[in-house]
Amino acid sequence: MDCERFTASRLATRDWAKPSRDPSALGLGLGSDRHFYPFEFNPWRTIKLMHVFNPDVKFDSQLISKYDKPTPRYTSYPPATELSTDFNHTEFHNAIALGNQNQTPLSLYFHVPFCESACYFCGCNVIITQKKELVVEPYLDYLYRNIEQVASLIDRDRKVVQLHWGGGTPNYLMPHQAETLWTEINRHFTFDENAEISLEINPRYVDRNYIFHLRNLGFNRISFGIQDFHPQVQEAVNRVQPEKMLFQVMEWIREAGFESVNVDLIYGLPFQNLQTFTDTVEKTLQLSPDRIAVFNFAYLPALKPVQKNISPDALPGAAEKLDILQMTIEKLTGNGYQFIGMDHFAKDNDELAIAQREQTLHRNFQGYTTKAGSSDLFGFGLTSISMLDSLYVQNHKGLKDYYRAIDQGNLPIAKGVVVSAEDRIRREVIMELMCHFTLDKTAIAQKYNLDFDKYFDREKYELELLEADGLVRLYPDEIEVTPTGRLLIRNIASIFDGRTRDKIIKKLSKSI
Repeated sequence: MDCERFTASRLATRDWAKPSRDPSALGLGLGSDRHFYPFEFNPWRTIKLMHVFNPDVKFDSQLISKYDKPTPRYTSYPPATELSTDFNHTEFHNAIALGNQNQTPLSLYFHVPFCESACYFCGCNVIITQKKELVVEPYLDYLYRNIEQVASLIDRDRKVVQLHWGGGTPNYLMPHQAETLWTEINRHFTFDENAEISLEINPRYVDRNYIFHLRNLGFNRISFGIQDFHPQVQEAVNRVQPEKMLFQVMEWIREAGFESVNVDLIYGLPFQNLQTFTDTVEKTLQLSPDRIAVFNFAYLPALKPVQKNISPDALPGAAEKLDILQMTIEKLTGNGYQFIGMDHFAKDNDELAIAQREQTLHRNFQGYTTKAGSSDLFGFGLTSISMLDSLYVQNHKGLKDYYRAIDQGNLPIAKGVVVSAEDRIRREVIMELMCHFTLDKTAIAQKYNLDFDKYFDREKYELELLEADGLVRLYPDEIEVTPTGRLLIRNIASIFDGRTRDKIIKKLSKSI
């Protein structure tokens, strides 16, 4: 991409282009400290090779321990923690009107909050009930009304490029209920022919017919949670799903012709150790999903009471968790998966990996995506978040409040936040780093008509500290995240967070 920067013979050797760990090799008469002159003139900052994406990620347990602190996940900026009840609903109508004027594409999210049983690791907004006949139909009725409320404000010519059903458990719905919801959505929205249409399922509650039913409706992507293959771990978190069943579900998904499959793993669960989780990763590789998410279990029983069912004594220690993480990264990247960022991996030929290499990857409340970077995301149902260019809003978390607002003829919005002019600048900086591990300072300066270094003068010192620790490389026109820094991308991005950087937010998970 930046061929004009350095197109000579690509240098005699690759090592020539790297800062020497022995500064005396530069003829500067300095010692061998690898953190030499981090805050003074660094001749290496004046040299930037042609940008070629390097998918490497390096594990440094000392640096991970040093930077392991609560930070936002930056599925948005401002982060979701900034949403407030002090919000004018008129702003939402104005933002929709602007999207209509610009014919901004659409991304849709539908929340099905119900689960038949509680998974003790879960941090999602769910309702545990086996009384399907009492809860599902009333909820769907209100969901349809919510769809009609919002769809009536949106220009029908705006195309849907991404749709996702999450939960909870979307396959809590009976086949005919899923079909009715699908029909209602299609009645109000127009889909792009290449739309990404996905949902999450609980593999314990599907059969072959249900999988094929979903595919026939139009879903082309699917995700399900494995968490861990080990029976003792499954029992400890109340999520027993035999290995044979998981392989059978994957076979049905492939047979039905889904274009992409994601599976979730969680490390840090009770009774896990390096040996058992190595077995889990190896079995996951046998399943050969297109994408794998590997989440760190955040034990927060004060915030998530269901986690009180887990004894803290059964949890692996910090050192064991780091060993598990390192093993997982090495095995996945050594078997054809590219580290996308945070906790996500994708096969080298998956469109997520391709988009990252081509620097067209995006991120929103649904995670990493190739489709929804320039779209308005509308969330429907309990707790759902809508993410428009100029504001974010979240629906009520309680059924009674959600139902009451709709009965009163109001949108069921509980809180929101307006994106300021400064937020837009910081959002773009943070998302570029989160998605591509690099930031073109010149592009930001030109787009927003500012002097990048002056605008972010406060952040300069902290960036230089990160550079001294080998997490970033600073150039006159670019910030580059190193392979070592990629695991700590949340920490790096947080340097540019003007809203939460000086706050202590207990609800945030740690960066690793």
